[in-house]
Amino acid sequence: MPQQSRYQDKEFEALMNKVILTLEQEGADRDLSLMVLGNVITHIINTQISAPNRKQFAEQFTSILLKSINE
Repeated sequence: MPQQSRYQDKEFEALMNKVILTLEQEGADRDLSLMVLGNVITHIINTQISAPNRKQFAEQFTSILLKSINE
C-alpha cells in the first residue's frame, strides 16, 4: 500500500518478504493467504486499537487498500 511511512523501505521490504515467503513455503493459495492475512489484521486491530476506534481504523484501512489496488 503506497503511503508515507515512518518505517524505512528496507525494514518494510524485509518483513513483507518474510511473510510472503512463509505463505509460499506453506503452499498457501490465494484464498488461504487472504484468510490468514485478514485474521492477522483483525488480531492487530483487536489487540492494538482501542475498542471505540476500531471501526474507524478498519474503514480507513479498507479505504487505503481499495486505493492501492485501483492505482
